[in-house]
This record gives sequence, structure tokens and C-alpha cells, in this order.
Amino acid sequence: MILQPQRFSDAHFAPLLARFVQRQPLVHCMTNDVVQNLTANVLLALHASPAMVIDPEEAAQFAAVADALLINIGTLTRDRRDAMLAAVQAAESAQTPWVLDPVAVGALRLRSAFCQQLLARRPAAVRGNASEILALAQRDAGGRGVDTRHQAEAALDAARALAQAHQTIVAVSGEVDYVTDGQRTLSVAGGSALMTRVVGTGCALSAVTAAFCSLPGDRLSNVASACRVMGGAGERAAAQTDAPGSFATLLIDALWQQAQEARA
Repeated sequence: MILQPQRFSDAHFAPLLARFVQRQPLVHCMTNDVVQNLTANVLLALHASPAMVIDPEEAAQFAAVADALLINIGTLTRDRRDAMLAAVQAAESAQTPWVLDPVAVGALRLRSAFCQQLLARRPAAVRGNASEILALAQRDAGGRGVDTRHQAEAALDAARALAQAHQTIVAVSGEVDYVTDGQRTLSVAGGSALMTRVVGTGCALSAVTAAFCSLPGDRLSNVASACRVMGGAGERAAAQTDAPGSFATLLIDALWQQAQEARA
């Protein structure tokens, strides 16, 4: 029986963030060239440790020692595809959780075929916008580049189907985020429309998702916590500005503040 989405509470989130900050996970981010700096700063603000290793031999070695691995296909090339696959294979052998961010999957053949190949390897979690999740489930052609054409709710059935078929957690980002394991679904409030005006906030969320997947316990709640920490930071930042440039800086500050509060 599939249950209706349940709201993820801040009372549940707070101890998970405290555990995250204490653990300080090392995250291997094989991410796209556009977002590396923001991704690293987001992880650092949360007391995690980012690393960007892309050479195929080194990537495989590092994936085996990291706490988590992110595969983000935003600026995919054939060489990068091979490095990512080597890292995933090493992560599997080391039982390192890894997360797929299927950026702009859909109409483009290389990334679409690669995402299906990766899905068959059962990532710990998949994080994307509604159009990406629909395209990944082969129910739609995808979004307008990296931009979604759908509301998050429209991808809920596809997300559940993907989660069940590949034994993974699927997170759909939107005005409200939804996180599902195919049976249970959590809704995560928060964020700001300004997050869509800063390049890389979704990609950074995927890195945070990978980091939270390294925690013990219920993975559905851990992934929901990743969504909540980014959403909460977005809310705090938007309360202080209505412009994207200052918002980007304030977002990092808000993540740092949340981490500091979790340590108290």
C-alpha cells in the first residue's frame, strides 16, 4: 500500500543534522564544471569535506575511501562517463553510498543512455527536478535544458516507480520537495524562488544528499534532511535579500549558521 506524503518535521530533522555535523563526511563530487565552487562551499559550510577527483584511475581509488560519492552528469563527456563508471564500480565494491543527479536527462542520447546504465547499478539515491525524474522514468522527454517544465507533484508517481524498480530513494525538488522509497513518501517544505536564480543550488543539494546518505539509520529520513537543510538555508537567505547575487552569499552563511546551531 502506497501512503500519502507525510510532512518531514524539524523535530525529526534536528538530531540528524547534529549527527551529520559531528560525522563531517568526506564527499567525492564528480560534478559538472559550472557548479564545483558552489558545491564545495556548501559542503564546507556544513562541516563536510568536498573533493573533486575526475581522472579514471584516481576517481576509482578515491571513491573507495570517501564516505559518499556524487555522480552529476551536467557537463558529461565520454571520458568523464568512463571515469564516473569506474568510480561507481569502486564505490560498490567498498559499499560507499553514491547518488545520481541526472542533469538535463531526456532528449540527449549520451546522457540518457548513461543514466539508464547507472540506474541499473542501484544508486543509494537519485535527486532531480520533476522533468528529470519523469525523463529518467521514460515518461517524458525532459525539461528545457536544466530547467523543469513540471511541478514536483507531477513526478511523484514516476519517482515512486523508480524507487521501487531500482531499490533506491528518489528526491524530487520543487517548491515542496518530495522524497520517496516507493512506499513511504515525505514532503519537505522550505526554500525560495531565488534558488532557481543561482546556478548550482540543485547540484549542491545533490552533493549534500550524497553526504547525508553516508549517515547510519533510515535513508529516507537522511535524504529528507538534505532537502531540509538546503530549504532552510534558502528561507533564511531570502529573508534578508530579494536579489540573487547577495542571496548566493547569504545561502552559504545560512548553511554555516544551521551547522553551528546543530553543534551547540
